Amino acid sequence: MSVGTPGSGAAPCRFAHYFVICGIDSETGLEPDELAGENFEQSPLKRTFKSKVLAHFPENVEWNPFDQDAVNMLCMPKGLSFRTQADEREPRFYSFLITREDGTRTYGFVHTFYEEVRSAQIRAAMQTLYQMHHAEHTSGSACASSSSSSSSSSSSSSMDSLASSLDEADAPPPPACGGRGCCCGAYDAARDTLYASKALCLITPMPFMHACRRFLAQLHRAVAGPRPPPLPLESYVHNLLYEVPLPPPGRSLKFHGVYEPIVCQRPGPAELPLADFPLGDAFQLLGVENLVQVFTCALLEMQILLYSQDYQRLVTVAEGITTLLFPFQWQHVYVPILPASLRHFLDAPVPYLMGLQSKEGTDRSKLELPQEANLCFVDIDNHCIELPEDFPQFPNKAEFVAELTEVLQRFGVAPQGGTPVSPSPAHLKSLALHELVDDRRNGNLGGEALAVLERLQALAKRTGVAVEGVEMLGRGGQAGDAPGRTPDEEEELRDAKLNVQLREVFASRFTAMFADYEAFVIQGAQDLESWLNNREQMHNFDKASFLSDQPEPYLPFLSHFIETQMFATFIDNKIMSQWEEKEPLLRVFDARVERARLYSVRAPALRSSHYQRCTNLKEAAQAIEQRLMKIDHTAIHPHLLDMKIGQGKYEQGFFPKLQADVLATGPTNNNRWCNRTATAQRRRDRHRQHSEHLGLDNDLKEKYMQEARSLGKNLRQPKLSDLSPAVIAQTNWKFVEGLLKECRMKTKRMLVEKMGREAVELGHGEANITGLEENTLIASLCDLLERIWSHGLQVKQGKSALWSHLLQYQAQEDKPEQQAESPVSNGLERRKSETGMGLPLLQVSLIQDMRHIQNMSEIKTEVGRARAWIRLSLEKKLLSQHLKQLLCNQALTKKLYKRYAFLRCEEEKEQFLYHLLSLNAVDYFCFTSVFTTIMIPYHVVIIPIKNLSNAMTTSNPWVCVSGELGDLGVMQIPKNVLEMTFDCQNLGKLTTVQLGHDNSGLLAKWLVDCVVVRNEITGHTYKFPCGRWLGKGVDDGSLERILIGELVVPSGEEDAAKQCRTPPLQRSPSQIRRISITSLTSRSSKPNGGQIQEAIGEAVNNIVKHFHKSEKERGNLTILLCGENGLVCALEQFFHHGFKSTRLFQKNIFVWDFVEKAMAYLDTADQMGDLQEAPEPLGLTCETFCRYVNAINCTPRSIGKDGKFQLLVCLGARDRLLPEWIPLLVECPLITRMYDENAMLRDRTTVNSLINVLQTLHDFDITLESSLIKGIDL
Repeated sequence: MSVGTPGSGAAPCRFAHYFVICGIDSETGLEPDELAGENFEQSPLKRTFKSKVLAHFPENVEWNPFDQDAVNMLCMPKGLSFRTQADEREPRFYSFLITREDGTRTYGFVHTFYEEVRSAQIRAAMQTLYQMHHAEHTSGSACASSSSSSSSSSSSSSMDSLASSLDEADAPPPPACGGRGCCCGAYDAARDTLYASKALCLITPMPFMHACRRFLAQLHRAVAGPRPPPLPLESYVHNLLYEVPLPPPGRSLKFHGVYEPIVCQRPGPAELPLADFPLGDAFQLLGVENLVQVFTCALLEMQILLYSQDYQRLVTVAEGITTLLFPFQWQHVYVPILPASLRHFLDAPVPYLMGLQSKEGTDRSKLELPQEANLCFVDIDNHCIELPEDFPQFPNKAEFVAELTEVLQRFGVAPQGGTPVSPSPAHLKSLALHELVDDRRNGNLGGEALAVLERLQALAKRTGVAVEGVEMLGRGGQAGDAPGRTPDEEEELRDAKLNVQLREVFASRFTAMFADYEAFVIQGAQDLESWLNNREQMHNFDKASFLSDQPEPYLPFLSHFIETQMFATFIDNKIMSQWEEKEPLLRVFDARVERARLYSVRAPALRSSHYQRCTNLKEAAQAIEQRLMKIDHTAIHPHLLDMKIGQGKYEQGFFPKLQADVLATGPTNNNRWCNRTATAQRRRDRHRQHSEHLGLDNDLKEKYMQEARSLGKNLRQPKLSDLSPAVIAQTNWKFVEGLLKECRMKTKRMLVEKMGREAVELGHGEANITGLEENTLIASLCDLLERIWSHGLQVKQGKSALWSHLLQYQAQEDKPEQQAESPVSNGLERRKSETGMGLPLLQVSLIQDMRHIQNMSEIKTEVGRARAWIRLSLEKKLLSQHLKQLLCNQALTKKLYKRYAFLRCEEEKEQFLYHLLSLNAVDYFCFTSVFTTIMIPYHVVIIPIKNLSNAMTTSNPWVCVSGELGDLGVMQIPKNVLEMTFDCQNLGKLTTVQLGHDNSGLLAKWLVDCVVVRNEITGHTYKFPCGRWLGKGVDDGSLERILIGELVVPSGEEDAAKQCRTPPLQRSPSQIRRISITSLTSRSSKPNGGQIQEAIGEAVNNIVKHFHKSEKERGNLTILLCGENGLVCALEQFFHHGFKSTRLFQKNIFVWDFVEKAMAYLDTADQMGDLQEAPEPLGLTCETFCRYVNAINCTPRSIGKDGKFQLLVCLGARDRLLPEWIPLLVECPLITRMYDENAMLRDRTTVNSLINVLQTLHDFDITLESSLIKGIDL
């Protein structure tokens, strides 16, 4: 029924929507709560029974329909509990909230107390249950214990074991046995008084926690006290429901409870939104360090499970964390108190923030959770947290923690955590005095008590001791006479000031980090409708540019954070604010960003990692205090209602049955604040008409919203009112669809971003991904796979569901594999002998890749092994193939997973594997680049020119393989051995191979075709072309060559020369280019001047681009200097142009011959004084040039003439000397004898152009590989 009176119609503007009473229904009696996980081994007093909503007022509110099942479940998450007079029965207060499908929240505040059970039927039922339990327990305790252990060991469901381990978590500790010999949990109806829990609840649209707590406490005090309250309880409830409005934004409101006024305040439009939960308690429970870590997990949208015996602690920490997210909002499942009947939601393969009640003494190790790979477990009572692996730290964390610690210490809160949050003794004393004030005011004190108080007052005056509250008692306790605030008001003010200052520190961090976010928002659409229609295909935020502008220490966190749904939603709201009213949090944040720009001269240091402290703490606290000091509005006082005589009669200790007729509707007259509601309603109507005009119903709008954002949108809050198998199955189907959609999005993003970078290397477009982004996307994929493998598990085994599945598959496959092992290895050996010096085929096996991971001692955890295996499979382009092979074992999958699990949905599983298969289109080095310290076997094969393969028999060859992460060191090769395997720490991507020999024996000339090196774990094969002689008196006389590698497809010798689809690394100079000047002067291979100039420009441009990338993205500079299209190659072509082809005694002439002759001439001219008249810089340059050439000639390495020229160019580029050396060579008279007139070296314009191009390299610090400059003494 919908109430249509003005009072109820104004619900959106009312302080409270509902008043609810939950407890035991004497008519239905005791009903076991099966969903709470019943354990019949326990005493009946410790079991849980179903509670009922006994009454709620009003019947319904149109704006917020009453959900009876949900409210009952959240008011008493563990159902009814019973106590006797021997048990502790202190009242408890806690909060809950319900999140609707549109993301709006309703708050509930619950005051639970124990009321004596007067129903003889219920007492008799409890007596019978206890006698049955006692008889069973005494007759067969041994049998019971053995069956209990067997039943728990054979449990088929991790969720079942979780439920049983958490049974009756809110049971109090067993009472000490009395003198009568009572046993724990005993009940005797004739001797004991039975008490049952009852809950009073307020449901409100805004989180006014302090005000609701005080109102409910006063209501209970009115029932528990010896005297009846001044007015019937209906008057106070009616007043709060219908006559107390919400305070307007930026104003405070006073309304009246049973005994004293209650004040609440609401922040203004430009302030942080209302948050009344005590943040100081959350920090005191966890400690600053831990809370910042949990907050970071929430920002990165990990799964967070809070664990505590106390419901209010769960809500306090959950609300504290989500409150601090401003200006962002949690977008996923949010259940601060998870009812026992909803524990299956811990199986959800989506990010969540849930609170689970613990049982006293429960061992954390026995708590089996469905998935832990990406879980942040927060044990509130023990003040400790367990973080996921690969966890990035919040930027400037140390300074951030220090600033928060200062704020807490100013308010007397211990920042270390672990201190129980409880009122101080002084506070308790003042509360006791305050209650005496109330009793005196209401006439509840007898003559004896009054006499005691008078003596206390006289004693205080005589001794000069000030006792707070005593004077108030002496004056009769008139509130109007009290100069200060009550202890409750003082505590509320302190909490409010601490809250706002802590929140300001967090908000200040986001303002500093995202001060320039608007510059990177991509406004691509002309109108809202076109934006919504094309939302999926559009990029809304320039992530790569944003990250490139951030300080280096921020990147690990920010690269993950900008991939989250909360950030995507924030950017969506920003774009939609072009056409719609700004979302409130965004409006406040944008105003802060604008203020930071206006009042700060931080523009030059905008992207500095320097920590900026919050500057407006004092102003924020003052705004709160002013509102609470100066009351803006006062609500109507409670008053007598038109009630039937005799109903609701006062009985001490029993909450009366309230008269429904007077509480069902509000007053008929319109209050002054109802007009605000009408205005708000008209605004909503206009907004709805505007939406209809656009032709976008809610379903269509939701459909076109960002897919990542819509993931889990309907799963933010489990539907509490319907727990039928059909609804649970439908929810799981939503999870399956969501996982598949997420997989499609992630693989698409990885492909698009990766291909974007490869297009740059091919010369198309600009790069839009960094290594950091790539690593973030792959880590996100690992997380997705873990969530898919955790969905619908039968039994949890280990922290990683994927690795557990792989291990069980390995155990089944190992025996057949061992039987077939010998013929396989024989086949490989045959291939080796047949292929001669080529590489054998690398065995492709899921089990083999698992063994590689298992042999890595650096990885200690199951989650780490699973992620390493995913990265290895992705790098080998076998991820989809391996997972398909794993899931082909259907018997194992059925054994491990329930029917509704994602991995047992055939069509979705096939699509999932197809999406992963698409990742094979690009190359990843996500294993090689991450596990940099592991030992890797490298297989090396040296391939000489076939006809001359025996020419090396008398020499002692050696090889040194280098990569981006280091080198192998010089490895001696046994004579006549062309194939070997070396174990070495990960070298990263391979770049160069140094190959040489010692020239011993008579036949020491060696013509090498190429060297092939394969990483035996990843299968990456690199080919290093040579095509040159090594030996004295042949070619350029080199005994050692540096070869540049190219990546080839490792799929057998027949494909060894085929390049991969991604751009290859540049190769070492080929035989055709690098033999001698004579062969290069043939007309068929001679490049023209324009081509040479273009080659030089391109080589220099590539080096400049290299230094403009971030340090982690630069790759290897040696390739750009010495590779096929590198600087050395281009300058060699320049010096070869126009060279005269005369042979001297049939010897080949090399560039180095010209350099040596020029050096000899310059050295002689300097000694004879010809250069003394030259300008001083030219003389110094001449001296430097001669010194460098002499040092290269004196090196103990036999690197040949081409190698020496390469070294001169590299050293000249490093030391910024090349533009100074070229004029020396041009001025040397030898140039006329050795170069034609049309040579580029003799063209002044061309030489000047070359000098200008080379000077652009002076802006960069060039570092040379040790393999290039080894043995050079300058």
